[in-house]
Amino acid sequence: MAEGVFRHITNHTRPNAHSMISSIDSCGTGAYHAGEQPDPRTISVLNAHKITSSFYTHQARKFRKSDLKEFDYVFAMDRDNEEHLLNARKRMIKKGELTEEEAAKVMLFGVWGGKGKEEVDDPYYGGARGFDIAYEQVERFSNGFVKMLEERGSEKK
Repeated sequence: MAEGVFRHITNHTRPNAHSMISSIDSCGTGAYHAGEQPDPRTISVLNAHKITSSFYTHQARKFRKSDLKEFDYVFAMDRDNEEHLLNARKRMIKKGELTEEEAAKVMLFGVWGGKGKEEVDDPYYGGARGFDIAYEQVERFSNGFVKMLEERGSEKK
């Protein structure tokens, strides 16, 4: 869901942001759903917000160490995942596989939501309302992050 919302915001509602973002992807720290399509409840919420399969398709995959080199930012949805990603980053730097400067910045996506270090509420085991709450969160986080990029970009001009 977060990837679909972020793609939508950067391509449709904030077109100037698109030039600052070259690649967007999402994954899980576990391989529980690798190869699967998004949950039907996720698709339903995305469709309700005009984010359709003609715009966004996704197949789940597991996090790869190379993600820390390929991306500038890697966002975790909760603190457990953040810890897992930060540990992977530290190990790669310690082994000399990456330098501190090359390694992606790892943080909770929720730091961009305006309410501190907020975690995304995992809706998977709950009802449909949980997917609406998760949508609101990732939309707010996405807008906060893009706003920071826009402000940083305008400072450089």
